[in-house]
Amino acid sequence: MKALITGITGMVGSHLADYLLANTDWDVYGVCRWRSPLDNVAHLLARVNRKDRVFFEYADLNDQVSLIKVIEEIRPDFIFHLAAQSYPQTSFTAPIDTLNTNILGTCRLLEAVRMEMHREPQYRPLIHVCASSEVFGRIPAEKKPETGIHEECPFHPASPYAISKTGTDLLGRYYAEAYGMTVMTTRMFTHTGPRRGDVFHESTFAKQIAMIEAGLIEPKVMVGNLNSLRTYADVRDAVRAYYLLLTVDPIPGEYYNIGGSYTCRVGDTLNTLLSFSPRKDEIEIVTDPERLRPIDADLQVPDCRKFKAHTGWEPEISFETTMRDLLDYWREKVGKGEVFLTR
Repeated sequence: MKALITGITGMVGSHLADYLLANTDWDVYGVCRWRSPLDNVAHLLARVNRKDRVFFEYADLNDQVSLIKVIEEIRPDFIFHLAAQSYPQTSFTAPIDTLNTNILGTCRLLEAVRMEMHREPQYRPLIHVCASSEVFGRIPAEKKPETGIHEECPFHPASPYAISKTGTDLLGRYYAEAYGMTVMTTRMFTHTGPRRGDVFHESTFAKQIAMIEAGLIEPKVMVGNLNSLRTYADVRDAVRAYYLLLTVDPIPGEYYNIGGSYTCRVGDTLNTLLSFSPRKDEIEIVTDPERLRPIDADLQVPDCRKFKAHTGWEPEISFETTMRDLLDYWREKVGKGEVFLTR
């Protein structure tokens, strides 16, 4: 069996590769661009060099020919489409790139699969299209369901990124309904852990704390909106959910909200990370206007009952463990003497 992961060099893609290698006998093919940073998959490079169940395929969501070539040559049984321009803040300054990569890139990939299925009718891959909880956007507190945001809540995207993921979500369902492709769509809520990019709030908090502990920056943590409410999952629980999505009675066209079980304000997340630091009493918290979004999706609390009932998935890793592992990840990187942007 063959699994294709778009975005294998990202946080989620690299953890999904780890999970599949440890828990299946599948070969894992990762789509990456020639310029993709390999930091998150550095531990896999020796296996890639040996061709030991891990293979890199060079392609780009913005190049249709490269995607057609990958699908024709590999014909994967499972496709996990994770690649995207994934940072909401960047989407405000690069909306066209975000929309092109996330919407048209998803369309190009699904078209490549559809073309191969037309050429070889017996080819029937299982496809996961990764949307985002950001599609729900700003839900007023008085309209938020008591059980959390469920699958039928209306979309109200609050950034070009969220708009792009709305398109991604709808494309996945369209290809299932129009062409009989086995496509399932997920709206994963906040998920984090080791390898999280430093542009995301909890990861930049952890990075700044690690740099302060190492004496590289003054004891100030720069922050954005600390009042936004988030429900956190560990990335290692998230990739297990994605595996179950494609292996437990997959239903073409279905869509699921997935998220963790711990909800708190972003400021509480910062306080948790600070509590792990021996320098916590010295650190000042400073609001940086550049870290504030023009509009913030600030009530991200999911209702995951549909996915749990279908697959039996439950989050297993505690919020404290996730945050501690994230901080230790940055301590290790800082300890290697790397130079970082102070973002």
